[in-house]
Amino acid sequence: MERLRSVDGWATRALRLLLPPRCLLCGSAGTAGRDLCAGCASDFVPNAMCCPRCALPLSVPAPLCGECLARDPPFGRAWVPFVYAHPLDLLETRFKFGADLAAGRVLADGMVDRAVADRPERPEALVPVPLHAARLRERGYNQALELARPLATAFGIPLRADLLRRLRATPPQTGLDAKTRRRNLRGAFAVAVDAVPPDHVALVDDVMTTGATLRECARMLRRAGVTRVDVWALARAPAKR
Repeated sequence: MERLRSVDGWATRALRLLLPPRCLLCGSAGTAGRDLCAGCASDFVPNAMCCPRCALPLSVPAPLCGECLARDPPFGRAWVPFVYAHPLDLLETRFKFGADLAAGRVLADGMVDRAVADRPERPEALVPVPLHAARLRERGYNQALELARPLATAFGIPLRADLLRRLRATPPQTGLDAKTRRRNLRGAFAVAVDAVPPDHVALVDDVMTTGATLRECARMLRRAGVTRVDVWALARAPAKR
């Protein structure tokens, strides 16, 4: 059961009424009631040229990236509006590892704004990538769920945080190649017993690196009878050179 903090709980909302917003990155006055100024917001790198299937940033337009040509992903399309780069990476690190929920709110607002502009095809439900119970207790919140909540509210899409379960804790994935990540994640996720999933869902996550976690989650959902799984993530890491 989640005792957990929210990126926009009542205490946060009350504080925002009392204190003017300040940019979390440079300290200037925030814009549009947010803790981010227009200048720093403009420094976020849009994921404008990317693989239409997995959203991998590309240097030149292509029908699909090499990875998707070689190995068809189990999800239909990925909508990932930003490249994981400076200065978004600073806010993401504070949000994910520093318990900075104000940073999470800024990132969630940016994701909602881009969804309004990009208009990705609406699924029947949003499914946040789950954390293992031990990691959830340690962190106090699931960053994917905190991004999914504002999206669900803004677009009236049901939020199905009950659908997927993380059965097994896995070692940190940072620095691992795609093959090792896939091996670590085998058997890590399952669809909840007696769950009746919709036909079309979108998995929600923060950063898509190799896509191994999202592929495994999508595979489990497809196995449970979901006809189409898409991916909605905040940022996509460029391919390593």
